[in-house]
Amino acid sequence: MLHSSFDMKDMGEAHVILGIRIQKNFNGYILIQSHYIEKTLRKFGHYDDRPVVTLFDPKVQLKKNKGQSVSQLQYTQVLGSLMYKMNYT
Repeated sequence: MLHSSFDMKDMGEAHVILGIRIQKNFNGYILIQSHYIEKTLRKFGHYDDRPVVTLFDPKVQLKKNKGQSVSQLQYTQVLGSLMYKMNYT
């Protein structure tokens, strides 16, 4: 039906669709987006950043940060690129 309206060819099973990697297993399929997150972190130069645990003590009085701030534009771009990206199993 679509062949009558569009030029199409069979390219076999899809491995990636819209940034989502597709893996077949014995139960069905697994959708993975970790490669997209890695690509985004590399793009913005944060791939080699070390993960940290941020603990919060409610007794501590918070004070204004006097260090160098992160570019708001870059923060928004990274956050927007990573939004809704997660692994489904």
